[in-house]
Amino acid sequence: MSKTDYEHSMLRVQEIIEQLESSELPLEKAMKLFEEGTKLTAECYKTLDKAEQKIRDISELENSEEESND
Repeated sequence: MSKTDYEHSMLRVQEIIEQLESSELPLEKAMKLFEEGTKLTAECYKTLDKAEQKIRDISELENSEEESND
């Protein structure tokens, strides 16, 4: 998921939350929105986990390079 996809997904999740909180939707539509929001949220968490792992990898690499230079 690219940065743009991530941001778009987060905006869509926010829209879904607002719809679920502010309107009286038929149960079937509310369930579909909830399902969509759940899927988008899971995708966003995966993207964040990957980014966090990259940051850890870079930090570990920098730390090992600093230690070898000492």
